[in-house]
Amino acid sequence: MPQLAFDIAFFAELPKLQPTVRKSVIDAWEKFNRLTLDQLFKDQGLKLESLTQAKDQQIRTIRIDQFWRGVVLAPSSGETFVLLRVMQHDKAIAWAKKQKSSINEVTRAVEIRDAATLDEITPAYERVAEASPKERLFAKFSDGDLAALGIDAETLRQARSLMDKEQLEVFAPLLPQDQREVLQYLAEGCTVEEVWQDIVAPALQAATQPVDTSDYETAIQHTRTRFALVTASDELRDILDKPFAAWRVFLHPSQHKMAYRASYSGPAQVSGGPGTGKTVVALHRVKHLLGYLRDGDRVLLTTYTNALVNALRSGLDSLVDDPRLRERVDISTVDAFASRVLAEAPGAVTRKPLMSNQEESRWAAAAKATGFSGTAQFLAQEYRHVVLAQDIRSLAEYEAADRRGRGSRMSTAQRPLVWETVERFTADLAEDGARTWLQTCADAARVLAKSGPLYRHVVVDEAQDLHPAQWRLLRAAVPGRPDDLFIAGDPYQRIYDSKVSLKSLGIKVAGRSTKLRKNYRSTQEILRWSTALLIGRPITQLEDEGRNETLLGYRSALHGNGPAVHAAVTEDAELDALVAQVHAWIEAGVDAGEIGVSTRFNKTCATAVERLKAAGVPTAPLRTVDGASDEAKTVRVGTMHSFKGLEFRCVAVIGVNDGALPFPRAITPADVDSIQHETDMMSERCLLFVACTRARDSLYVSWSGQPSSFLAEAGVTA
Repeated sequence: MPQLAFDIAFFAELPKLQPTVRKSVIDAWEKFNRLTLDQLFKDQGLKLESLTQAKDQQIRTIRIDQFWRGVVLAPSSGETFVLLRVMQHDKAIAWAKKQKSSINEVTRAVEIRDAATLDEITPAYERVAEASPKERLFAKFSDGDLAALGIDAETLRQARSLMDKEQLEVFAPLLPQDQREVLQYLAEGCTVEEVWQDIVAPALQAATQPVDTSDYETAIQHTRTRFALVTASDELRDILDKPFAAWRVFLHPSQHKMAYRASYSGPAQVSGGPGTGKTVVALHRVKHLLGYLRDGDRVLLTTYTNALVNALRSGLDSLVDDPRLRERVDISTVDAFASRVLAEAPGAVTRKPLMSNQEESRWAAAAKATGFSGTAQFLAQEYRHVVLAQDIRSLAEYEAADRRGRGSRMSTAQRPLVWETVERFTADLAEDGARTWLQTCADAARVLAKSGPLYRHVVVDEAQDLHPAQWRLLRAAVPGRPDDLFIAGDPYQRIYDSKVSLKSLGIKVAGRSTKLRKNYRSTQEILRWSTALLIGRPITQLEDEGRNETLLGYRSALHGNGPAVHAAVTEDAELDALVAQVHAWIEAGVDAGEIGVSTRFNKTCATAVERLKAAGVPTAPLRTVDGASDEAKTVRVGTMHSFKGLEFRCVAVIGVNDGALPFPRAITPADVDSIQHETDMMSERCLLFVACTRARDSLYVSWSGQPSSFLAEAGVTA
């Protein structure tokens, strides 16, 4: 019986297709399921046509509607077809004529390459390489090594003509998918062994027979990381209606291996840059764990903000169909979990949370009462980074505390007065029936340490922003057994000052840690522009505070236009330019709900909402949008902090001026604490990085007056 599978590249283009076109795709898919092979080729509505002067006669087109055509891999044997792209009529035919299919002799997967363009440009690159004394990009790798990684003779010729990574970027979109990824890893400095482990080994299929490069039916079955075989029309509608659902079908081999490993002997971690699928892996891990729960066992899925909680809940609803299983997962922020633990503890005393903007004045009052002459800012940071971080509960413990990482000097003689001020601060809060959020977490951790764990598994998303007090709570929430903690995070998205060494807290992930390097959200052009904001800046790893993270090999498989930047003289003119940009996106076919506007301050958010509404654009603050129906119709505006973990097809980041990033009030003066100063500056850089990497297809960055120094340092000009 014929069937139509789908290439992941088709799903990547879904946001660009109108609902009527998506419906026509379903109609075409149903024909493949309903008709015989002979009827398919004769069907005049489908018009499964071969193309003259095509590089590969197995690449054909089908009619989607009057203006759109699908490009299909139609093998000469077997009954499984693959929809590769849906494009406007003339573009589809032109693209289809250039493509050539093949079967990788190592991974056994089907690959598609732009053979016509490669044939056209390769000779020119070869001539340049022959005339240059410069060493070629892959000179240190033998033909045998490359062949063992799945590089075939055609790609080998092209690889041998390349001089640098910039030339590889020209070739990359044209190359076969698996081979492209191998070359990109090698170009970034990875060894043959590392590439084998990360790319080739997870994709290998158990088989004793040699690869038959003409057996497309079998090869398509071996390409499940890029080809989706959808079995029901409802499932296809779900995927087309909700882009997240595509992740239910596609996991890169390294992602699938991490998410569905039968068991880990202890805590496990997945790390990676924005858009690499960490959250998706975490959700798939929850799905896997749910299949093995015993009676009474529960799972805690936790993260940092309420916006992320909502995203996780929606994602789990899409991934886990059985509501009885979903009910066994508690999804909440760590702070909300801590509040619940304290509220349910015997003899619980209700206390209201102290807002962060109230904390400094409270410290100032405590210092005045004890006669401490230092700043309230110093006290707040000392309490956060030393007292709470090390769970210090007495003067003796404080006098022995490790203050490495604090740039403000303090003699042994000064510590008793500081401790007295800490005790005054906490006593005043208790008297007023209040506590800080981190106090709440620290107290909840102590409760669980006595009463015992509440969960069988804890899965943590956006782990990089959690404080040691929060980690102690999570450690106490689950017994130390196999599969206790599963952690997803990215140190490059650390926008809150919460450096932590999991190793020092007894959460050891050595040997159970995977790094994801491939971005599935943003285009390579957006990614390259955004990472320039951080390149060369040391970022501490999650698992070990003594080691730095690296962006080595971080890249995207998607390509498009680079970010647009706009310099305005006044804030009013900048808002006018924002309105024009949003109108341009909508006129180009982008739904309002696919557009996000991000800025540093709530005040600027309110102004942007007002200006866009006045221009007739349906707009709302991020936190007030209610449900999927509102999201589809409304441009959402929020602070950079609130955009964390979200994504949009088009993103405008506004107000990126020298008074906002870095924000002076968020930066500890260097003469007060030089180490904290650098940490604060890095947090501000990461904040801009996070905002920019929310964009999938289009990024627009603007400012009025003087641009942020971060832009200038990254080489960005208007």
